[in-house]
Amino acid sequence: MTLQRYVALGDSFTEGVGDHDPARPHGLRGWADRVAEVLEAEARSEGLDFGHANLAIRGRKLLPILAEQLEPALAMAPDLVTIHAGANDVLRPRVDLDGLAAAYDEGVGRLAATGARVVVFTIWDPGGSGIYGPLRGRMAVFNEHVREISDRHGTALVDMWRMRDQPVSELMDTDRMHLNARGHDAIARAVLAALGVGHAMPPPEPFVAPSLSRREQLRADAAWTREFLVPWVHRRLTGRSSGDGLAPRRPTLAPVLTPADRVG
Repeated sequence: MTLQRYVALGDSFTEGVGDHDPARPHGLRGWADRVAEVLEAEARSEGLDFGHANLAIRGRKLLPILAEQLEPALAMAPDLVTIHAGANDVLRPRVDLDGLAAAYDEGVGRLAATGARVVVFTIWDPGGSGIYGPLRGRMAVFNEHVREISDRHGTALVDMWRMRDQPVSELMDTDRMHLNARGHDAIARAVLAALGVGHAMPPPEPFVAPSLSRREQLRADAAWTREFLVPWVHRRLTGRSSGDGLAPRRPTLAPVLTPADRVG
């Protein structure tokens, strides 16, 4: 069945933060746009219309995602829904993983009950070191909940925890918190594979690792701490979010491809 109405739900991961494109809403492209481009080209090659909506907003936790995005998504009667949630929850000092899983299970169940194809995601494996290392066990427990939810409702699963073919450092933006264009490209390919959709996406540009001296690396680390880590911690302490005041960048179903890119 050719997919014609694709709605994406979630946080910064789905909004596309880190994949910069000033010509697009919020100045972002992201993996969901990349998936939509492939699906739209396929639909138009068969003479069918296509629309994509992206309701994701950066900084959103799981319960607000369900409260704010689920009903608008259902109202669009999508035949494909992707939802990523929970990463911002597990980063908080306290979190009820079982309670989150129960709410997530109900939300995914409602999406699956419509007959739409649903794709869910585990959280990536941060490894045992770095600022996320102490939370690795919590992430693993949440991911097992996600796998059970996926099994229960028959969804497709993109298991990022097990995606180890590329070093994480090659896939992260300069903020070290969000995917770069290469990372979003990798997720788009993983989503299309989970859906069984073929594509002719061009390969990403070869990765060239920066060559930094010890002094240059220390300067880069200090700049990252000042520009990204300190503001992130401040928002956590003050109860604010990077997404405060933002509206979804694609609030309604609409084509993604430009007229020049469309087939048929």
